[in-house]
Amino acid sequence: MLSNVIASQAVHMQYGGVIPELASRAHQQNIVPVVDTALKNAGLTIDDVDAIAFTRGPGLLGSLLVGVSFAKGLSVAKHIPLVEVNHLQGHILSHFIDLPDEERPHPDFPFLCLLVSGGHTQIVRVTAPLEMEIVGTTIDDAAGEAFDKCAKVMGLPYPGGPVIDRLAAQGDADRFHFAKPSVQGFDYSFSGLKTSFLYFLRDRVAEDPDFIEKNKADLCASLQRTIVEILLNKLVKAAREYKIKDIAIAGGVSANSGLRNAIQAEGEKRHWRTFLPPLKFTTDNAAMIAVTGYFRYLRGEVSPLDVTPEARIENMLGEEHRA
Repeated sequence: MLSNVIASQAVHMQYGGVIPELASRAHQQNIVPVVDTALKNAGLTIDDVDAIAFTRGPGLLGSLLVGVSFAKGLSVAKHIPLVEVNHLQGHILSHFIDLPDEERPHPDFPFLCLLVSGGHTQIVRVTAPLEMEIVGTTIDDAAGEAFDKCAKVMGLPYPGGPVIDRLAAQGDADRFHFAKPSVQGFDYSFSGLKTSFLYFLRDRVAEDPDFIEKNKADLCASLQRTIVEILLNKLVKAAREYKIKDIAIAGGVSANSGLRNAIQAEGEKRHWRTFLPPLKFTTDNAAMIAVTGYFRYLRGEVSPLDVTPEARIENMLGEEHRA
């Protein structure tokens, strides 16, 4: 990786969540200067580029349209092949980004990856760079969604996950206890936890209107511990079932310090090799799309100009089955 440029969208904070129309407008405003800056930082021109990787989905359709349209225009103008990328594969393959000034270890195949973000919570068995099988997924809400919605109930700003993580460091994780779902196999569920948390606060605030403010750190610590325990419980079961010792995490929630510490501790106990992405590669970024596009390009997988973005893509590769 020679450069990686991100334009943040702070505009969503005042609305307590991502507004699709604002997101796509921000993409339109930023995409040209971001690409220009990335090339300059890398010491390259567009003529040095062999292929253009772009996110086909899943994601917000308006934002995807901006990226796909820009990639197509650049491809036609400079006669550079297009390579479509699955956004979720990108998060997983962020573990294979090589940096010029840092040698990072890569997981060996096969490995398990716990992919956790605002929209997805999955356990993925990875047998090759582009061969992945979803062995567990959420049947309702994602872990990141649980963080954000519970944070909103407490009156915390968006995005709530990082705020909960920061406050949790000051709290007692054993102070409160919330419901943990019972789901078959390696699948997850977080709707019951959210309901349990909401009703718990409703009853306590009825007794003491200042309950949340007085116990904010302990609430965050207890909630975070519960979510992390739910995540790791299924991951441990999957690792045992598939007899895999290389375990990775990816996605926005993989930046959570409670999850990072817990998976490292679990790895030491179970003799895993654990792989945590650098924080700059946990949230959405171009580098993870580039490395995934690189693997597809090596296999000769280029996309036609009539390719369209997909807000929802059911499978990692659009073809594999659930275990």
